[in-house]
Amino acid sequence: MSTTTTTTTTAADIPVAARRPSRPASTRPEGVRLTRRGRAVVLLLALVVLGVVGVLWSATSSASDESTGYPTRTVVVSAGDTLWDIADDAAGDDSTYAMVAELQSLNALEGGGLQAGQQILVPLR
Repeated sequence: MSTTTTTTTTAADIPVAARRPSRPASTRPEGVRLTRRGRAVVLLLALVVLGVVGVLWSATSSASDESTGYPTRTVVVSAGDTLWDIADDAAGDDSTYAMVAELQSLNALEGGGLQAGQQILVPLR
């Protein structure tokens, strides 16, 4: 004759660690990992892109006589010169106020301050 033994276990009999479902060691998805050479290539590529953008941007911001639509001359600012003095000389019979505004617009000046040695375009009248 053979004997069969059955045992029943309850949740209290199972250790806590055994009751939890097993999880993978890392729940973070694996991202892109770059080697030292890969980081150098990415950095070099970013610098090349910035250089190209800088060259293209600087090429469009140059002033020239062709963009004014009328003849101009270049005046080199001397020490003590003001925008008002240059506009008064260039205005002739026209309004000095209008010439100051035109000089500011033509030379992309935000104020009336000039520095010695600065070159500005002045319309011929």
